[in-house]
Amino acid sequence: MPALRSVRPTRSARAVAALAAALVLAAAGTAGCGDDPDRGQKQDTGKTGSTSRPPASKSASKKTSRSTPPSTSRSASPRRSPALPDALTRQRPAWSRCPAPNAAQGEDAGSPTPLPGGARWECAKLKVPLDYDKPQGKTIGVEMIRAKARKGGGKRIGSLVFNFGGPGGSGVATLPSFADDYARLRGRYDLVSFDPRGVGRSEGVNCLSDKKLDAYFAADSTPDTKNEEKGLFARQGSFADGCEKKAADRLPHLTTENTARDMDLMRHVLGDRKLHYFGISYGTELGGVYAHLYPDKVGRAVFDAVVDPTSSPVRGALSQTGGFQLALDNYLKDCASRGGSCPVGEDPEEGKQQISELLTQLDAEPLPTDSGRKLTESLAQGGIAQSLYSKDMWEMLSQGLEEAMTDRNGTTLLMLADALNGRNQNGTYSTLQSSLTAISCADAKQRYTADDIRSRLPDFTHASPVFGPMSAWGLVQCHDWPVKGQWKAPTVGAQGSDPILLVGTTGDPATPYGGTRNMKKQLGEGVGVELTYRGEGHGAYDSKDKCVRARVDGYLLNGKVPADGSTCA
Repeated sequence: MPALRSVRPTRSARAVAALAAALVLAAAGTAGCGDDPDRGQKQDTGKTGSTSRPPASKSASKKTSRSTPPSTSRSASPRRSPALPDALTRQRPAWSRCPAPNAAQGEDAGSPTPLPGGARWECAKLKVPLDYDKPQGKTIGVEMIRAKARKGGGKRIGSLVFNFGGPGGSGVATLPSFADDYARLRGRYDLVSFDPRGVGRSEGVNCLSDKKLDAYFAADSTPDTKNEEKGLFARQGSFADGCEKKAADRLPHLTTENTARDMDLMRHVLGDRKLHYFGISYGTELGGVYAHLYPDKVGRAVFDAVVDPTSSPVRGALSQTGGFQLALDNYLKDCASRGGSCPVGEDPEEGKQQISELLTQLDAEPLPTDSGRKLTESLAQGGIAQSLYSKDMWEMLSQGLEEAMTDRNGTTLLMLADALNGRNQNGTYSTLQSSLTAISCADAKQRYTADDIRSRLPDFTHASPVFGPMSAWGLVQCHDWPVKGQWKAPTVGAQGSDPILLVGTTGDPATPYGGTRNMKKQLGEGVGVELTYRGEGHGAYDSKDKCVRARVDGYLLNGKVPADGSTCA
């Protein structure tokens, strides 16, 4: 049963069939050799303008490009880890040509072309402790990718680290597909991203064989009887067993907090005094946890498509259910305005009913597809949800609905579902959904029973007759998980941090708009600066809205903090 994720879809230049698969992941690119970042490029301190907060400590106020080792950084966390050994804090990444994208990252989009001017993408491994409480013990490798700042763009500020969401999305695969969007930022930053621990080439988790994952995602995720409930819980137990067999030593350590600690070691090894950061979707939660642990190490930071840090899994899933229903309603209104070309008619309410009826029919009798596989109810729900992450995909949703309802063929909706589930065109799977479950269950303490779900099902169905049941039963993803979770909700308070720009989109399905305000409150007085984008889709910056771009670029490049409460329409 797939979990709806909070990750920014990527783009692909391929034809329509490949476009659906490429929404989740793009490929890492080729690269040439690069300079060691610890040896010496003079850089801007990244100090913000007059509205920024004063440094949190004397060490943070020194105007120097020398980074502070993670072991001596001030931490607001109630739990401090032992100091890291010199072997980790003094490592120098061996930047070299990136390997071809692999199945674990998602290989369908192919390798990205060189950057303007002929510059190439570079990759390197960062060694991090598997267990930060035992930093002298076993290490794992975190795969990084970068594009060095272009010449002539201005004084270099440092590295700008991206996390595109998930949890479970490969940053190494995703960053190259958005290179054009971030071209201006590369004038003053090295653009950097990474596969977080447990993802892709960073000890990625994949819990079942490809054939078993096909069956797992196709199976009924909205049980109607006690026997179907037993089947659902049995599948979740088998999934958890598979994860334990393949990754037992890693599972306890695949937490968001540990990834935040990895980012601070990355900051230090890259030679930056502060972490300049662009977090999208789940990446905003990761950024909030980093800011809590290291408020004095936060540089210019942007959180786009903001996760609500106050939500329990139930509240978060219920809010997301409403967000996807809102996006579907907006699609139906747009579709109806197109007259006879809309496959579900000119009445949005009637269209919603037709989609619900289609799902009911698929529960009884799946549709054939051109691949020979079947489109089940669960796969169709996932495919519809996938198409709502971006307004650019509404046309494909119309195509898929037309095929399913008129031609009785599920090919397009199945391709969309495959994108949600991280299935490559050759039938292999990326680590996307396995990593998402592993990280989510290492983070969250909550575990839900069938009684819990049944008691909440009316609320979910009221929020969305289309997505409600799927979202409610999705809460059992941590059933029989071999590791206890760390928290009931992440702590993101970051008093003393420099300003963090929070960008919320009113029509965002995956991270509903209300989470932006809650993140602002939790960060603490004077830290969060709110910018509203009145638009559709998951994430504002990559919508290409000129107003959003101008304000975000103004902060990241020039330290100009927008007025709190600004709006872009």
